[in-house]
Amino acid sequence: MLTQENNQTQLNNTLNVLLTELGEECSTVLTLLNQLKLANLSIDQKGDILAQLSSSISHLHVHTEDLPDLIGDELFQLPDEE
Repeated sequence: MLTQENNQTQLNNTLNVLLTELGEECSTVLTLLNQLKLANLSIDQKGDILAQLSSSISHLHVHTEDLPDLIGDELFQLPDEE
């Protein structure tokens, strides 16, 4: 059985970097979404959070544009199970 660390090192380097960045940006989005749920946000705070959320979503869009193809390539390279 492969450990998670060994499994990650077997991924295409570009895919590995993109998946790491995806995880980090998703964490940022979740943090911002939770901040929006806070009571008593000022208009400025809400505006700042929404601006950061918009930026994070744009970042996700740009960095995941080729991700399905890279994942598909990785899947294609997996050995067939017998």
